[in-house]
Formats: sequence, structure tokens, C-alpha cells
Amino acid sequence: MSDQSPYQRVMSELDALHAEDPRRVEVEGESLPLELWHAGRMSAWLTRVVEAPDELTRIAVRAQHLQRWQVPRSEYPEGRVGYLTWRRDQGKRAGETTATLMEAAGYPAEQAEQAARMIRKQGLGRDAGAQAVEDCACLVFLVNYFADFSRQVERDHLVRIVQKTWGKMSPRARELALTLPMSDEARAVVEEALAG
Repeated sequence: MSDQSPYQRVMSELDALHAEDPRRVEVEGESLPLELWHAGRMSAWLTRVVEAPDELTRIAVRAQHLQRWQVPRSEYPEGRVGYLTWRRDQGKRAGETTATLMEAAGYPAEQAEQAARMIRKQGLGRDAGAQAVEDCACLVFLVNYFADFSRQVERDHLVRIVQKTWGKMSPRARELALTLPMSDEARAVVEEALAG
């Protein structure tokens, strides 16, 4: 690994941790660790959301769901407060782990902390890196999870979720979201959310 750059080393180590996810997803006949697949989707969106993302942003985007399976949502209370607390704690854990990997690979502590802030989405709307993490997360949700999620949630609540998601996205991410293939049902929910 000594011939790897600090960036390559961190990305390899992140993916090794992602690959430990016991949950699996079938992709084109291949069984992959869910978190590794999710990280790949995040990175793929980044290339469309940001023209030339820097290393720290690429690391933060790749690490956004880091080891999320270790603290399941079910360990927190039901409802919005429980969800937001779980999500905040997950961001904190992922940020700390990523910062530790970055410093071990040779990144200065300030850069490691900057990536951790992006993962925690601190400065959303003001910090380009944090916004990129949020944009990619929103697009991955809309493409890969929205259809299943919409079958589990009452329509009015779903409309509010889409409105909140839309409000957190940059103009570029919104532009990309409007080009996504959607079922008629999902498109109707999105149209209602945006009209409201």
C-alpha cells in the first residue's frame, strides 16, 4: 500500500469497511455488500453534481454511510426526533472514522476535520462539500429508495418528505432530479410536492 497516494489509501480503506456490511444487494446478478454499492452510487452522482470535485469532497461523499449497519435505526425511538438523532449520530461516527483514516494516511488534521464536517453536513447551503454530500444522498434516495419508501409511507407525509428533500438540494441537483425516470405514481407525488 506504500505506493498509494493518501487519497487512494483512504478510498481503499473506506471501501474495505463498506465491504464488511453483512446486508447484501443483487446488482446485475452479483451479490454486493449494500453499503459498498451505496457508496459507489454516491460517487457516481458526484461526477454529475460537481464539475471537478476535490479530494476531500470525494472522500466525504464516499464515506457518507460508513458502517451505518452497526447502529440500526431500530435502536432509536420511532418518529422524527428519533430519526434525526440517529442520522446525526451516524454522521458523527462516519466523520470521526473517516478523519482518523485520513490522518493515518497523511492528511493534515484540518483537512480530516473538514471532510468530517462535510459528512456531518455542517454548513449545508454554505459549504460546497457539505452540499455535494447532501445532493448525492438526495439523488441516491430518489433513484434507489424512493419507490420502496413511498409504498410504506402515507401520501401526505411522503409529499412533505419530498418537499424537505427538495429544499436541501442545490439548483444543479434539482435539475438532475427532474430528469430521473419515475413511475407515474412517483412523478405525481413529486409534482404535488413541488406545487405545494
